[in-house]
Amino acid sequence: MLTHEDNERLVRVGPGTEMGRLMRLYWIPFLRASDVQADGQPYRVRLLGEDLVAFRDTEGRFGLVDHACPHRGAPMVLGRNEEGGLRCIYHGWKFGTDGRCHEMPAEPANSRMCAAMRIKSYPVQERNGMLWTYMGPEPASAPPLPSVEWNMVAPQQCAISMRVQECNWLQALEGEIDSAHAAILHGRVDTSGVINQWKQAQDLAPTFESEIHDAGVSIASRRKAGEGEHYIRVNQFLMPFWTLVPPQSQFPELSGHAWVPIDDEHTLCLMFSYHPSEPFYEKTRKVFKTGHAGRETGHASEDSFEQRPVTDPYHTCWSKFNRGNAYRFDGALGDKYNAALPGLWVQDAACQSGVSAIYDRAKEHLGTTDAGIVRARRLLLESLNKLAAEGQAPSSASEPDKFLWRAISITVPEGANWRSEGQEFMRAEPGKGFGYTP
Repeated sequence: MLTHEDNERLVRVGPGTEMGRLMRLYWIPFLRASDVQADGQPYRVRLLGEDLVAFRDTEGRFGLVDHACPHRGAPMVLGRNEEGGLRCIYHGWKFGTDGRCHEMPAEPANSRMCAAMRIKSYPVQERNGMLWTYMGPEPASAPPLPSVEWNMVAPQQCAISMRVQECNWLQALEGEIDSAHAAILHGRVDTSGVINQWKQAQDLAPTFESEIHDAGVSIASRRKAGEGEHYIRVNQFLMPFWTLVPPQSQFPELSGHAWVPIDDEHTLCLMFSYHPSEPFYEKTRKVFKTGHAGRETGHASEDSFEQRPVTDPYHTCWSKFNRGNAYRFDGALGDKYNAALPGLWVQDAACQSGVSAIYDRAKEHLGTTDAGIVRARRLLLESLNKLAAEGQAPSSASEPDKFLWRAISITVPEGANWRSEGQEFMRAEPGKGFGYTP
């Protein structure tokens, strides 16, 4: 378990907090490029507790600026995005993507105020349809974008979805590096269904090992397989908020999340699924978008969102399945499924955030299957201590290739060392296939 004090250190992400300072050393994926059009409607964003507005100007440049005009605090999301900048509708002050003020129509023509005025802004880069921002102390010295494989393969090889979850980022993240829950939470009462055929469903009591590496933690679960064999699944936690999930034999794809903190109590869950060397399966992509037999998959379907006003941060990403309606719990589903909840990600979200946005981890009673979670927490706390005491940032904050990792699922001889057996396969290389049969 964590002490209350350490839990607070890990989940508080606003300006001036320890974790907020660490997060701001990394590039953050925050929006799809398609969510903002040239001279189109600005999009309200909240990241690490800061309220912002994203827009694309006439020339196609992306901006991320303060949500309030620095003149009298009018909402910039209601501004006019036109002629190379975002204009406040109150008095017409107009700002470029770099935050510089272009015009102050109500001020005297010879006023020096315009040249001196700036709105808070953060740099934005686009790669393969995803927008990234760097909120660190020296934007001009920002490192290169991280070499996360899902955003480096061709767009036709990747499927992406985004949703808001009602809990702090760490509660959400820890659900994905917990490999023990999947076959139980997502399984069925009977023996039918794909999930009950998963290899991990054949042994519900795995043993766990974990290993720190230069980007995060490898978390291996070992299960009995055939005679003289073990089935190994290695999840990855990559600093500061990334998780990678091993492929299933039925669906050979790689997946994972960026668990991006919106604020202390909300998380932007950016999910990616991709094939490292081939176009992504169109049938699977369609199922992600529409759901399967009325149930949600690992991705939020297009019909799973509720309408919110444009003044709400991430107004297109709020789910119909939430704590307020018990994630649409349906007791009748319990006759068929272990969890009477309508689909995979909904089941996860209900367990991660159904009690509270910030759960008191001092109340936990951890078991052997929580070894990876314990190791990830220790790494985060150690990173906070080093940054505070020595000003030492994790190497992955400035070295993008530290992120070239994959999660794997391999079958090995009983008792074999998963590190040596899986070393080659855990190295990500866009364009390279799995190298084994999942």
